[in-house]
Amino acid sequence: MLSMKSCLSAFAAVLLLGQTFVAHAELPDFTPLVEEASPAVVNISTRQKLPSRAVAGNQAMPDLEGLPPMLREFFERSMPQVPRSPGGGRQREAQSLGSGFIISKDGYVLTNNHVVADADEIIVRLSDRSELEAKLIGADARTDVALLKVEGKDLPIVKLGKSDALKVGSWVLAIGSPFGFDHSVTAGIVSAKGRSLPNENYVPFIQTDVAINPGNSGGPLFNLDGEVVGINSQIFTRSGGFMGLSFAIPIDVAMSVADQLKAEGKVSRGWLGVVIQEVNKDLAESFGLDKPAGALVAQVLDDGPAAKGGLQVGDVILSMNGQPIVMSADLPHLVGALKPGSKIDLDVVREGSRKNLSLTIGSLPEDGEEVTSTGAPQGAERSSNRLGVLVAELSNEQKKSLDIKGGVVIKEVQDGPAALMGLRPGDVISHLNNQSIDSVQTFAKVAKELPKNRSVSMRVLRQGRASFITFKLSE
Repeated sequence: MLSMKSCLSAFAAVLLLGQTFVAHAELPDFTPLVEEASPAVVNISTRQKLPSRAVAGNQAMPDLEGLPPMLREFFERSMPQVPRSPGGGRQREAQSLGSGFIISKDGYVLTNNHVVADADEIIVRLSDRSELEAKLIGADARTDVALLKVEGKDLPIVKLGKSDALKVGSWVLAIGSPFGFDHSVTAGIVSAKGRSLPNENYVPFIQTDVAINPGNSGGPLFNLDGEVVGINSQIFTRSGGFMGLSFAIPIDVAMSVADQLKAEGKVSRGWLGVVIQEVNKDLAESFGLDKPAGALVAQVLDDGPAAKGGLQVGDVILSMNGQPIVMSADLPHLVGALKPGSKIDLDVVREGSRKNLSLTIGSLPEDGEEVTSTGAPQGAERSSNRLGVLVAELSNEQKKSLDIKGGVVIKEVQDGPAALMGLRPGDVISHLNNQSIDSVQTFAKVAKELPKNRSVSMRVLRQGRASFITFKLSE
């Protein structure tokens, strides 16, 4: 007979084995998803004719000898083609590779704008290796979305999901053509949602750790239900390759853009007409907020929707139409998604008090809103103060060019708090400790009464761009 100890050991082994099977059972099987979705994922190649120039017939080409056949073939295919022109020289062509996916049976295809930008010819290669020439219906550089059209009937299509339903930690899968290797499949999880990237204020990117490389751009990002939830668009890299940070355009945003491109050939976005910045701990303290949150209005553009609706410099926007603004980047995402002419309600903090403002959203200008920049203003009257700066009055012309009603210009930065803050001659101070500065005298008075050991805010304009900074005086 087996001893009690042997029985317990056997039971433990069975239990451990069972746990192992359960753990393996919980891992997703991507096979059915890939088999169903792959036919609708396409490879996109483009050609762009570059200005002709004379090229010597014996021009040296890179030495590809010694490379593995597959890599040699890839690099040969990737090199710019130089067919001879009638004049005896050679005409250069630039080529690019990317991915895309079919969203309608009659041949509409979504991809990235940067995949097809400036292309003279766009070729879409299907999973059966057939190639179709595509027409560019429209593209939007701000969201990096492009809509193509190929001629076809009963083409395979992807299922579209809801990117808003995605949760951080969810499994996702990408299919694309990294480095030209068609229908490569990579998987990972959603790392974050609502990410803002530099110069991409209107896209709340989905961040993933799915391996994305050059050639994946424009390809679909799937959830476990086989639905497209994003378009793979960008990677963060220091090496040129994948480093664990990939960014996808939410499919909800992409389809809104595609629908507008299809219907009107362009995209219209909501616009407030403000310059905003993040509210950190020190700014929150200086504005009397319980915690860092919201979007601080650093500048209100003249005659814009915000100015007409009563929004002021120094207001902290806490919510829009009941949706909390946790990070300042949340505001452009929400405003940009609205149609021009939409009515919104803003919950703001102004001088320590809560206010509700109602205003009408405008239309984002085609080329963005330019803020006038000027050189260092001139002035004669000066004043010294606890901050360690010499300031002067602004002339009426300078106020008009900067689109401000008051302020003082820094003429000289001495040793002291101002130097530590990074202030420079030519900077304009328009607000100090939540008070408007309309003259050198007002500035000197407010500076003299600044509190000690408490965060104080200052609004500074540098070359026409405004931002709030904070500091503390210890003496």
